[in-house]
Amino acid sequence: MSEECRNEAQTIGVERIMELIPHRYPMLLIDQLTDINPGTSAVGIKCVTMNEPFFQGHFPGKPVMPGVLIVEAMAQAAATLVMLSMEGEASEKLAYFMSIDGAKFRKTVVPGDRLELHITKERHRGPVWRFKGEGKVAGELVAEATFTAMIADKQA
Repeated sequence: MSEECRNEAQTIGVERIMELIPHRYPMLLIDQLTDINPGTSAVGIKCVTMNEPFFQGHFPGKPVMPGVLIVEAMAQAAATLVMLSMEGEASEKLAYFMSIDGAKFRKTVVPGDRLELHITKERHRGPVWRFKGEGKVAGELVAEATFTAMIADKQA
């Protein structure tokens, strides 16, 4: 484990997240990473606001965060954790989604919600990482999925 990773605060903000993953507005879907256990687990935080561009069409008069974006936010939290855990290699790597399994959406996520994205590594073999993700609002499960990502060179 790198010295930077060991000394990293238990919470990192959006500026540090943007150093670790390439996502930017409007596709950057996490604001913080908390409860960091490098290489193992973390909690991504998404403060859902009415200013999100997807609410214009999903749905007018009844804004609901699309489930696919909840899963994307889980994957971004996982990618941030992986890059944070890589000993100085993160600047040369990207995480690519490979699969999503068992996605379930139990409750809607709406403006004003604080979406917590609990991610836990299930497996790591070579460049492939598999995570279990759970989205929670006020401690209540709203979404879950298992997903796999591959870490690859940016230049590949």
